[in-house]
Amino acid sequence: MSTAPKHDIFQAIADPTRRKLLRLLAEKEMPITEISDHFPISRTAVSKHLRILSEVELVSGRKVGREKQYRLHPEPLLELKQWLSFYEQFWDNKLAMLKHYVEDKEINDLRGV
Repeated sequence: MSTAPKHDIFQAIADPTRRKLLRLLAEKEMPITEISDHFPISRTAVSKHLRILSEVELVSGRKVGREKQYRLHPEPLLELKQWLSFYEQFWDNKLAMLKHYVEDKEINDLRGV
C-alpha cells in the first residue's frame, strides 16, 4: 500500500489560497469556521488546504473545545528565504544596471545628446 508523497514547501505555497491562509494565520490563531469565512470555497476545501500546509509544518491545529484552532509556524519558510537569497544577486545586478541606465540617460538629456 503506497501513500501519497508529502508536499514540499514550494508546492505548499504555490497555491494562492494557501498563501492567503498563511497571511491570515500570521495575524492570529483561528478556528476553521472563522478561517472559512474569508474564502469563497467550502469548509472542506479550506480543510484540504490546511492539511497540505500542515504536512509541511507551516500550520498546526489543536483541539479547543469542539473546534480545531489553527496557527502559523513560519520556521519552514526559512528554506524559501535561503533559496531566494541566492537569486537576489541577479535582482541587485538588474537594479544596478537600471540605475546606471537612468543616470546616463539623465546626464545625456542634460547635455542634449
